Amino acid sequence: MANYATTRDRVEHYFDRTATKVWEQLTSDAPVSGVRATVRAGRDQMRALMLAQLPEDLRGARVLDAGCGTGTMAVELAQRGADVVAVDISPALVGIAEQRMPANLAGNITWVAGDMLDSTTGVFDYILAMDSMIYYSALDIAGLLAKASPRLEGKFVFTIAPRTPALMAMWRVGKMFPRADRSPVMVPQTVVGVADALRTSGVKGRLKEIERVKSGFYISTALSFEGPKP
Repeated sequence: MANYATTRDRVEHYFDRTATKVWEQLTSDAPVSGVRATVRAGRDQMRALMLAQLPEDLRGARVLDAGCGTGTMAVELAQRGADVVAVDISPALVGIAEQRMPANLAGNITWVAGDMLDSTTGVFDYILAMDSMIYYSALDIAGLLAKASPRLEGKFVFTIAPRTPALMAMWRVGKMFPRADRSPVMVPQTVVGVADALRTSGVKGRLKEIERVKSGFYISTALSFEGPKP
């Protein structure tokens, strides 16, 4: 995971300083432009798809929301009865999430600002990472799954940016900007590429493609990973 820390720091700078207001608005009910409306709709659809991979009744389950952003996923998990640990690299976004949390769920969600895995402890029944791993290489994703596997009882449900012509064009254009001016650029992946990275890294487990969501400018593919059973 040689490049992981560098990418993580860029993601933190972007979401905690550059784009905090944008994401606060995007994840609220405030009116947004047509382009952002398609992104909002796509994210809503993806979140529902990911939540559908877990039981409706999560009472007694401990769930990690890795890259919780402004907290929508964490709140829905807590409403199902889960004990949620919600972590995000951006303290600003975590602060917004805490402010938005319904008062009756205060005892069900632990908010953490920090690295999606290094800042949490204990074992989880499920881990969800919605669009928080899309900036990393396949080998970095494999490294994250390797770190999570010993602490995971069930599924790790996450998303990748699929390698489509449109996303590849965006990726190439993004690489043309001066480094100081770039937002974190999504790294397009294939399911086969992630599976190969897992094998190369010696990470054992089952990787499964769930479904792709496309809504205007939002394109993302949901995957699940389950580590080997004892």
